[in-house]
Amino acid sequence: MAEQNQAQAGGGTIRIQYYRSFIAFPKTQKEIVRSIGLTKINQIVERPDNASMRGVVAKVPHLLRIIE
Repeated sequence: MAEQNQAQAGGGTIRIQYYRSFIAFPKTQKEIVRSIGLTKINQIVERPDNASMRGVVAKVPHLLRIIE
């Protein structure tokens, strides 16, 4: 129960998967994907679960997905 509350409060981590190539997309979207630390297709990274990280993923939902 406490772990669920911590994740909702922004204290946990989220897993972000890079699942589609950014080759035909603008340079700014490529920079967003690289800034998270993703370099390969289907790569998964763990990042802090906060509003700023979720906002980054929301900018490129066609390239990234959040694994729950």
